[in-house]
Amino acid sequence: MHVQTVTGPVSLDQLGRTLMHEHLFIAFPGAEFDPAAAFDRPAFVAEAVRRLRQLRTEHGVRTFVDPCPIELGRDAALMKEIAEKSEMNVVCTTGFYFEEMGLPVYWRARTVEEIAELYIREISHGIGSTGVKAGAIKAATGAPVITPLEHKFLEAACIAQRATGVPIITHTQDGQAGPDQQEAFAKGGVPAHRCLIGHCCGNADPAYHRRIVDGGSYIGFDRIGILRFQPDEVRADNLVRLVRSGHRAQIMMSQDRHCGWLGKFPRQLSTEEQARIDALRAEGKWPPPYTYLFTDFVPMLKERGLSDHEIDAILHDNPRRFFAGEQLPLVNES
Repeated sequence: MHVQTVTGPVSLDQLGRTLMHEHLFIAFPGAEFDPAAAFDRPAFVAEAVRRLRQLRTEHGVRTFVDPCPIELGRDAALMKEIAEKSEMNVVCTTGFYFEEMGLPVYWRARTVEEIAELYIREISHGIGSTGVKAGAIKAATGAPVITPLEHKFLEAACIAQRATGVPIITHTQDGQAGPDQQEAFAKGGVPAHRCLIGHCCGNADPAYHRRIVDGGSYIGFDRIGILRFQPDEVRADNLVRLVRSGHRAQIMMSQDRHCGWLGKFPRQLSTEEQARIDALRAEGKWPPPYTYLFTDFVPMLKERGLSDHEIDAILHDNPRRFFAGEQLPLVNES
């Protein structure tokens, strides 16, 4: 059994400690027309390589999953160059973003079958002329409910998953509609354990988390450090609660961070937000480092009683099982 990375297939044993939802580079559609949106590719590659090497050498991370939607600046050749130079396994995805902030007009007009055909081609043959193959499928929905157009793209993701066997990694907006995603995947014939329902830590309600894990999917606590969505203390409390209720095998930890961003954000920043970013940039700390999970969040988990073994199982065992398509172990609630 192998996992497809941007530099080729690797064995499950080569995955090692894995961050399941991070990004290298993001560019929202239209940013390329902003004359102030400069991009120094060599400088970006050097910085991305430095950051990935730091993850590898200081924290033992071997695999970096970048589920960048197709229309958000996904650059398979760029990912490959960074992966080769950093000696990091990088997994990219095929799939589009959600309706409010993505789904290009051209692809909105395509049939479910045409969308699925694109996904299958990028998984089986490669992305454009790069030769880089996608190792998973990205699916995304907005809030508070899944729109009819988003349902079309979820249906295409299901067809592609059944045809290729690769797993699905999702975006949920504000930690909403995760159970609805599960329902759509089940209707499309995709087993629940082949799906990672993303950004669930954006919802503070433990009952929401239980609905996800009871539905049989992996649950993403994968916006760690993004404090405008949720304090990390709440994330840590809820993550430990899931572990203690027997659901450790379903948890994925990551941060949804980026190393480079073209232009401005797709929303207006407050004066306070912009001042904070400017201050961090002046200190060389913007974008925030990928190492935060290990330097700041893991200590929170240990303070709440999680052991090194339990934390490593989440970062090492769960991603391997997810990509392998193995059934989840039976829940042993205490």
